[in-house]
Amino acid sequence: MIKNKTLLITGGTGSFGNAVLHRFINDDRFEEIRIFSRDEKKQDDMRNRLKDPKVKFYIGDVRDLNSVEVAVKGVDYIFHAAALKQVPSCEFFPLEAVKTNVFGTDNVLSAAEKYKVKKAVVLSTDKAAYPINAMGMSKALMEKVMVAKSRNLPDEKTIFCGTRYGNVMASRGSVIPLFVEQIKRNAPLTITDPKMTRFMMTLEDAVDLVLYAFENSQQGDLFVQKAPGATIEVLAKALIELYQSKSKIKIIGTRHGEKLFETLVNREDMVKAEDLGNYFRIPADNRDLNYAQYFSEGEPRVSSLEEYHSHNTQRLDVEGMKELLLKLPLIREDVLGESSLQQFLS
Repeated sequence: MIKNKTLLITGGTGSFGNAVLHRFINDDRFEEIRIFSRDEKKQDDMRNRLKDPKVKFYIGDVRDLNSVEVAVKGVDYIFHAAALKQVPSCEFFPLEAVKTNVFGTDNVLSAAEKYKVKKAVVLSTDKAAYPINAMGMSKALMEKVMVAKSRNLPDEKTIFCGTRYGNVMASRGSVIPLFVEQIKRNAPLTITDPKMTRFMMTLEDAVDLVLYAFENSQQGDLFVQKAPGATIEVLAKALIELYQSKSKIKIIGTRHGEKLFETLVNREDMVKAEDLGNYFRIPADNRDLNYAQYFSEGEPRVSSLEEYHSHNTQRLDVEGMKELLLKLPLIREDVLGESSLQQFLS
């Protein structure tokens, strides 16, 4: 039984950290929840909003091992959410993405091993599967770091695992807030390609996935939650109908570095993936440095399998998309008139 433990959330002032706090603030499994991040303003805002002695705040940067160790000492479990996530920023400053997403993860896991943390869950993204941009490439390397370090742990007292999920709906920098802003200006909704698909995951879905990994993972596992998908055109039409808007749709063409669909499990991972119903479990690649396993021995099934992506997942129509959108605080506030306080207490 897990009870009266200490949880650390890196990048804990972000959307994910706030959602985890909402879920765990009154849960006796955790006696203390530590928030680790660089932004003192966000920490101060969170501290003043919560006013809960159960939540402790640590200023620091995952790039700095010393500040990480201060926060990790005495911790039982870690949710590692700190990352550089904005695709354009990482394209222009790829080394910064590497420093935070790769070396920062290594620091968190090294500290977890040193202080005998029971389990650390690292958060990855669909952009790590067949990456075409610096953010996805750095997250793919982050996954490799997690698996490599899990392989070399001396015992099973500390477990490293990970999750991979698609874009969280209405998160910072995503298309839904842009469409809403365009609707409010009665401007056309700018769509790159109406046939482009994306996974549709709420923030609560992302938290559920991390908690599933937290409760069910073995050493080096990576978990993926099955999620519905929709075309960008369906998403735009659903928002127009919810807001009863007269805005039109304007197609502007695919932007640089943008995929027609997103992949959550590539073909190579599908070979070993275990279908758990609502989730895929991808076990760690535990090959050693026996190079025959890389160059002389193949896996014939790879060529016959199809990856799990947003084109072949369950597809939402406009009505299904509207139903999912009404789970989002931004949409509930605008369409249903609910305050953020009402939603937080619900």
